[in-house]
Amino acid sequence: MTISRPTRIVLRCLTILILGVIYVPLALVVVNSFNVNKTFAWPPKDFTLEWWKRAAESQGALDALWVSVRVGLAATVIALVLGTMIAFALQRFRFYGREAVSLLVILPIALPGIVTGIALNNAFRTIFGWELGFVTIVIAHATFCIVTVFNNVIARLRRMGSQLEQASADLGASGLTTFRLVTFPLLRSSLLAGALLAFALSFDEIIVTTFTAGAQEQTLPIWIFNNLFRPNQAPIVNVVAAVLITVSVIPVWLAQKLSGDAESMGAGR
Repeated sequence: MTISRPTRIVLRCLTILILGVIYVPLALVVVNSFNVNKTFAWPPKDFTLEWWKRAAESQGALDALWVSVRVGLAATVIALVLGTMIAFALQRFRFYGREAVSLLVILPIALPGIVTGIALNNAFRTIFGWELGFVTIVIAHATFCIVTVFNNVIARLRRMGSQLEQASADLGASGLTTFRLVTFPLLRSSLLAGALLAFALSFDEIIVTTFTAGAQEQTLPIWIFNNLFRPNQAPIVNVVAAVLITVSVIPVWLAQKLSGDAESMGAGR
């Protein structure tokens, strides 16, 4: 389809406008993390690394960072195991209610975060009688991280088909050997991409975390929110936010690259 020159210009302008709305505020956060003025007067009169030094020495921020890393890793491991198992079950087997199960697996990521948070809060405290803390945060994050892994794995399984696994079985390989030498190598990039996206999703989450974290546990996004309007902490918050932007971008970029490489390999076969 041929697109006229005026249409191309309009589309380019709209693209630039949309990208500007998204990324200019993010760039502003990064610049303000070096702004010598605590009130973030614009344009900056000078730049400093003082706020970065203070952020590196902020015990509250470091503790929250460590909690976020541990929660993200734990939720990612759970999501990898359960998401992969569910993807195999729904893709390789036919059973009554298969489509309903698929919908229920995907639903948590489609629901508003506040609804999921309230539901999990009630379940943890009322039904199970648990104290809110690290475990409840991990379980809450795993509920939507599973969807990310599931989507990646089931998409790869659909593209793979089962011919290579059947050929391996015909040649006498056991199920475990077939999975180790045939299935897993083909799934490896999609598993890694799903894990990276799940970790990034968990690391950034705040709404569900607010309802499932106890008073003793504070993730980095919650720490940022709690300190955002404190004048003395505002410059440090900008530094932490800048770091959070970087930490979020890297897994997403790697996941996209892995998915792209896997697509190219699939096309080559």
